[in-house]
Amino acid sequence: MNDTLTVAGGGKLPLVGLGTWKIDAAILPDLIVAAIEAGYRHIDCACDYGNEEAVGAGLQKALQQGLCRREDLWITSKLWNTYHRPEHVRAAAERSLRDLQIDYFDLYHIHFPIALEYVSPETRYPPAWFFDPSAAEPAMRPIAVPQAETWQAMQELKTAGLARHLGVCNFNISLLREITAATLATPAVLQVELHPYLAQTRLIRYCQQQGIAVTGYSPLGAPSYVPLGMATSEEDLLSDETILAIAEAHSKTPGQIALKWNVQRGVAVIPKTSRVQRLAENLALFDFELSEPQMKAINQLDRHRRFNDPGHFCEAAFGAFFPIYD
Repeated sequence: MNDTLTVAGGGKLPLVGLGTWKIDAAILPDLIVAAIEAGYRHIDCACDYGNEEAVGAGLQKALQQGLCRREDLWITSKLWNTYHRPEHVRAAAERSLRDLQIDYFDLYHIHFPIALEYVSPETRYPPAWFFDPSAAEPAMRPIAVPQAETWQAMQELKTAGLARHLGVCNFNISLLREITAATLATPAVLQVELHPYLAQTRLIRYCQQQGIAVTGYSPLGAPSYVPLGMATSEEDLLSDETILAIAEAHSKTPGQIALKWNVQRGVAVIPKTSRVQRLAENLALFDFELSEPQMKAINQLDRHRRFNDPGHFCEAAFGAFFPIYD
């Protein structure tokens, strides 16, 4: 099985990447080097993660050690919600490029279909969700910027050579159709939450019909969300009896089975790990295949359980009811 997806425009997106959300900046430089030594070529980043400078330090160390060439890497980043007005898009992208110490993105996404009031980098960076965290009652401040306007401004990054491919995160089919119809520019990649408890089969089918590659974040399900109160320990996919039985049959870990299920559907995955020993494990997905009955059994685990839902966490944590999937 190939270990890359061909993206519209001819790029090769590695099917397994390293997610950097919630990884401590203090350990990231060495972790990036270890990941590249282990064989990773796909690193997924974002302004909002607050650790792009640390990723950049790791990338430079790996390049200086001759572990790979820049052209061997696939570096993804994302436009944050407070930079959706067209006049802010390029400056936001250039800041991430400086922090990552690279000249271009292989892929640059709109992070959420959520436009918030601009917060200058001099005021706070990364800006996060609150407009003013020091306010008596801090809250998000949504603004009326059509997603198509932001998407059109993103096209200029490609024209300027700052991004080789452009994509969107957390968009549904209606939004994909809307921005494509308004701008005549189809996203090269859609990144969404995807794991056996949230299979999103119709969304993947639509994207594959339209030539949109798909990347699944949180491919192991609940673990990143339990400490945030956005999932419970009882929702642990890696303890699911079906996953455990299939893992035993292949002499693989439950995590490898969950990742393989997505990869075998033609979906790239970006599992997060802070543990060097897990890096090789998450890459070791191409020496076995899940049978058709095993794939069907995992498909049947779908609970439509979305852990990363602004319709829930924005109101609970950021003082604004902001559903985007309803």
